[in-house]
Order: sequence, then structure tokens, then C-alpha cells
Amino acid sequence: MTLPTPAQNRSAGRRSHSPKSRKTARNVLLGFAAAVLVVGLIAGAYVFTLVQTFNSGSTKIENAFPEESTRPQKADGNTAMNILVMGSDTRGSDVDVETNAATNQRADTLMLVHLPADRKKAYAISLMRDLWIDIPGKGESKINAALAYGGVPLMVQTVETLFDQRIDHVAMIDFEGFKGLTDALGGVEVDVKIPFAPSSGPMAGQAYKAGKQTFDGDEALAFVRERLAFSDGDYQRVRNQQGYLKSVMGKIIARETLTNPVTISNMVTAVSPFVSVDKNLDAAAIGSLSLSMKDVRAQDIVMFTLPTLGTGTSADGQSIVLADTTAIADIATALSKDQLGTYIVAHTLDKGQ
Repeated sequence: MTLPTPAQNRSAGRRSHSPKSRKTARNVLLGFAAAVLVVGLIAGAYVFTLVQTFNSGSTKIENAFPEESTRPQKADGNTAMNILVMGSDTRGSDVDVETNAATNQRADTLMLVHLPADRKKAYAISLMRDLWIDIPGKGESKINAALAYGGVPLMVQTVETLFDQRIDHVAMIDFEGFKGLTDALGGVEVDVKIPFAPSSGPMAGQAYKAGKQTFDGDEALAFVRERLAFSDGDYQRVRNQQGYLKSVMGKIIARETLTNPVTISNMVTAVSPFVSVDKNLDAAAIGSLSLSMKDVRAQDIVMFTLPTLGTGTSADGQSIVLADTTAIADIATALSKDQLGTYIVAHTLDKGQ
């Protein structure tokens, strides 16, 4: 028997790639490319729909910031971000976001959210709504009155003046939005520290027992609103709000949520009508910010209440929360150096005090 030469082997190998086989391979590649394209188009359409839903559903605050000449400036290269979050208990009515003018709106919840430059943590400082401070151009008053005196710009200016820090974005959220968000997530587990039973509202008489419980929308809404049931009133309400928000954020950034397009779509649809943001905080900006914080987990979210000197009475007889000017100054310094985490650990505030 005569064996084929190497050249004949090579020639045979080349002949095995017939026009038919080349056509089959080409069709497979084209089919794969088409599948990738279709998936890309579907994903792109999905993202586009979410963007459109948020941008069309939410309210834009066209003039959220005060005059530039009155504002603190950021140092060059400072990429840390400060977001002022205001929660209002309007019980379903429209949120008044008129700017540069007095309004009948007061902020029931105030949080300064600080995102450090490395985006490895998220810090939220709760400001007591009755905190007695100086409101620019208005004199001493409760901090939540700034919104009533001069709209969103004056509220921003008040917080910027308090900490000597520039606010990058503003978001105002109606508590009613919590209801839809909670239901869209399929309920949220919250650790109830102090048991209580609301005396009024749709959940009146329901027992909120101590320990971990899973709330639906109505239960969560009553939980974040309640203050009369607690001996320290608004202090405990703020702690409850912190606990709820941390649980919500933990569930939102959980893998099972982020990989479920139905849940994400339901969340955006449910929350958008109850959110007002500065004109630059659109869905694209939020998406970019979320991407930069993709490695943040629930344990990386730290919430605490701005230290105060307790309660007192103003000269005109109002019940107020006394400002701790030393703590405010120290936190302002920590923010300016992007070292808020160090301050929190040093003062054991990382447990949501």
C-alpha cells in the first residue's frame, strides 16, 4: 500500500473545506451576529424605556440651586459628591417644588448623602427637621422652614452654609413613593427596634412587634411616618426611616433585583411620579452614578443622625432641636477632606446613632 505524501495530506485537508462547509460556517457566524444584535437591541430598547419612564414620570426642578456667588466652591480634582435628599409627607398630594419663592411646603425628612471620591461607601447624614439654625437672609429658625421661606434654592443654600460644602444634586421624594417601591420589591424586611401601634391612619392599631418583619407598602409607609408613639418623637422616627431606607437600598442593589428586569421596571414606574430632582439628575446621570458604585453593598451604606444638644425652646416658644456647633464644624472639616468615614468611626456613629 502506498501512503499519501505530506503534500497530499495538506491538499486533502484543504479540499475538505468545500464551498458548502464554508457557507455553513458563514451562516452560523451570521446567525450568531444577528442574535447578538437582537439581544443588544432588546437591551437597548429596555434601557431606553426605563430612561423615558423616569424622565417623563419624575418632576424636574429647573432652578434648584441658589445664586452661584453665594455658594461654596469645590477644590480642583475633588470628585466626591453631595446629594441633598428631602422627604415630604404630603400624603398623596402634589409636591410643591416652586423655586426662588416662599411655599407652603416643609421638608419632613432631610438627609445629606455623601459619596466619597473612591465610591466605595455611601454615607447619609440625617438632619433633624426641628434643628434650630441660621437660615440665610431669614435669621434663626427650624431648618425645615427654609423650604417654606424660599423654596428649594434656599434649602440648598441653608445646608451648604451649615457645612460649607457644595451640593451637587437635589432629590425630593414624597413618602407615598415608598409604598409603591416597597411593593415593587415584593416587600422589605426591617428590624423594628421599638415596638409600637399607630394610633391613626390606615394601619391604626396594628402591632409593630420588635424584631425583623417584612413590610408591604402600607406597613412601610406607616412605619416611616410614625413619631407620636415614641418618647423621643422625631428622633426615633428618623432612626426608623434610616433602618427602612438601608433595607430598601440593600434589596435594590442585591443581585436578584439587578438581574430581574421586571422588578427594575416596576420600581422605576412606581417611584418616578413621586420624585422631583434637579434638572441634571436625569436617568442617564443616575445610571452613570450607579455604575461607579457597582461594588457597594448593604454593609457599605452608613447612616447616622447629625449630633445635637437635645431639645429646647426658642425665644418665641417653639419646641426645637439644639444644634451641636462643634459636631457640625468637625463634620464640615471631614467632608472637605473626604474623610467622613474616619470621623464616623472615631465617634462610633456607624451604628446609625
